[in-house]
Amino acid sequence: MNDQIWAGVRERVLALAGGHFLGAPLTADELSELEAQIGVALPDEYRGFLRHVGAGGYAIFGVRRVDGRWRWEGDGACLTELSRLAEPFPVKGPHADRLAELAAAWPDEDDFDDPSAHEAAYDAWAEEWEPLLWSADRTPGAVAIAHLGCALREWLIVSGPERGRIWSDHRADGVDMAPLLDDKGEPMTFARWYLAWLEEAESAASGC
Repeated sequence: MNDQIWAGVRERVLALAGGHFLGAPLTADELSELEAQIGVALPDEYRGFLRHVGAGGYAIFGVRRVDGRWRWEGDGACLTELSRLAEPFPVKGPHADRLAELAAAWPDEDDFDDPSAHEAAYDAWAEEWEPLLWSADRTPGAVAIAHLGCALREWLIVSGPERGRIWSDHRADGVDMAPLLDDKGEPMTFARWYLAWLEEAESAASGC
């Protein structure tokens, strides 16, 4: 992709950010070192962002080197499995079928006469549901890139057939991850996602 799409974007973000931190753009050597450590080349649009806009830190998670190792930082950035980014991201989660069965079997309080029996049933249900829903096997090949509050996040896919696209993570609401789509049902790539956010934020800041 032509990096020209990022021309002037850093200045726009700095004007919007005010006193908020926005990391300096990565040098070519820093980007190469980052990719060597994670074992995969990042999607072109995100590479362009890191080189020409910044290393994040405002609106999206920042990436920086700590004690010689690169990592993403932010609320939930630790969910990124740095050692598994070269693995293809699974479009369908490995536990999707079992999670669907469990969702259908959710213990409804109205089905129990005894509150203690409902509590016991729910605890047994949650003991299986939670580890499957939040399994690290759901997110290889993906970087947690931003949070929306209330443990809701968005991920950038870096490996596999969804490479370069953004996926929504509403597992905190009890639903599986899903591709982020625009109003026409088209997948959102990193650049489209970020620039759409920037335009919306600028409009809100101007009161329009």
